[in-house]
Amino acid sequence: MAHTHAHSHATGDDNAKRLTLAFGVTATFMVIEVIGGLISGSLALLADAGHMLTDAAALLFALLAVQFARRPPNARHTFGWLRLTTLAAFVNAIALVVITILIVWEAFQRFRHPQPVAGATMMVIAIAGLLANILAFWILHRGSGEKNLNVRAAALHVLGDLLGSVGAIVAALVILYTGWTPIDPILSVLVSCLVLRSAWRLLKESVNELLEGAPSSLNIGELKRNLCRSIPEVRNVHHVHVWLVGEKPIMTLHVQVIPPHDHDALLERIQHFLEHHYEVAHATIQMEYQPCNGPDCHLNEAQSGHSHHHHH
Repeated sequence: MAHTHAHSHATGDDNAKRLTLAFGVTATFMVIEVIGGLISGSLALLADAGHMLTDAAALLFALLAVQFARRPPNARHTFGWLRLTTLAAFVNAIALVVITILIVWEAFQRFRHPQPVAGATMMVIAIAGLLANILAFWILHRGSGEKNLNVRAAALHVLGDLLGSVGAIVAALVILYTGWTPIDPILSVLVSCLVLRSAWRLLKESVNELLEGAPSSLNIGELKRNLCRSIPEVRNVHHVHVWLVGEKPIMTLHVQVIPPHDHDALLERIQHFLEHHYEVAHATIQMEYQPCNGPDCHLNEAQSGHSHHHHH
């Protein structure tokens, strides 16, 4: 049995810095947009402010999750607190769905009972909000941290705001030049639908990780075949289990091999293969010299649709 480990604290520090900066920018302009939305009477602006409110909470929650994730493993939490970042992403996605439903409901109320909108005030606040969102989105998206599910969750919130600000600017232009106020709720609904699409994708990813699902990019049947082809001593691979902990794939597997002259050297070759071809930095490998005869030996093939075993 063998284990390999890879940990990076530099990325965590980088993520914490950019989340803190983005939180400062978002919280400041959220207050400005709420005041502007109330003064102008614009739903599109209030929708954007609503997104910014969830953004501020989401960014704060994401920041706390990053801090917790940096805690070292202990006897009770052997993987540390890495899964908290996934939980934060899940809560963020739920918050986006809820706020979208509320905005759509309010938009329908506006269709039934149109409200006056101050186009000029709306335009000024919307442009300021757009600049703030572009800054926050840039902070969150630069560097390697954009691959982190938690930072991506926060970036999605900010992207929703960015789209909301664009929608508010368009609505303000239409109201200023034509006086047609229904454009305000129409664009708030359109922006909400775009945000909902992104939130749904994020929700699926975070739920998959919380349910110990394998990474969507990893095909277990293909991995088993490639491992047998690449290392001649490997005869069979079974009992493969892969899951994610804070974006890091963890794997356990049984490998039937020809009895090697150098056990440790073969183990190292298998670990090297998994790390360089599938980015699995933490693998627990059980090497066996006898064929697997249990009922679960070909479980992965059956589940992934690659089974080639027939019973007569």
